[in-house]
Parts: sequence; structure tokens; C-alpha cells
Amino acid sequence: MAIKESIREQTRIRVKPPGKYQVLIYNDDFTPMDFVVDVLVEIFDKEEAAAVALMMSIHKGNYAIAGVYPRDIAQTKASEAVQWARSEGHPLKVEAVRQP
Repeated sequence: MAIKESIREQTRIRVKPPGKYQVLIYNDDFTPMDFVVDVLVEIFDKEEAAAVALMMSIHKGNYAIAGVYPRDIAQTKASEAVQWARSEGHPLKVEAVRQP
């Protein structure tokens, strides 16, 4: 009887899927709009028209969500975008935050 209880107990354990993270790109007055579009196309795999629309959303607001990914991918994409921006001399702020 103890074996049956042990098996039941084991089957109740559920694995939660990994949390999703949003990659946010923030508006600033110094990073060129064309560069933001390039980042969205090259790093976040957006189509040109979608990238332009998202860039305008960033420009008109404080920030926009570039994508939603598992934690490691979100952090890598945010890091790549920031490194590219710094190499070009732009202060673009990109961060990965846990999806609410």
C-alpha cells in the first residue's frame, strides 16, 4: 500500500513552464530612429514595416515591448542590443523584465 501512495504522490508533482520575459526598449532623445529600426530588424527579427511602427510607438511613448522570450533569450537579446548601441555611441536602454 505504501508503494501506491508513493506513486500517486509522484504523479502530482507538476513542472511549471519557464517564466516569460519582456524585452523593453526605452525612448531617448539621442539614439537615431533608423538605428532603433535596425536593432528591431536584426536582433528581434521584425519585418521592416513592423519595426518602423514599433519604433514610432517607442518614440511617442516611454517604451515598447520588442518581444517576449524565455529569460535567457530575453537577456541575451537585450545585451546584444545594448552592446551594439554602445559600439555605435548611442545611449539606447534595453532591458529584460519578467512578464507580469
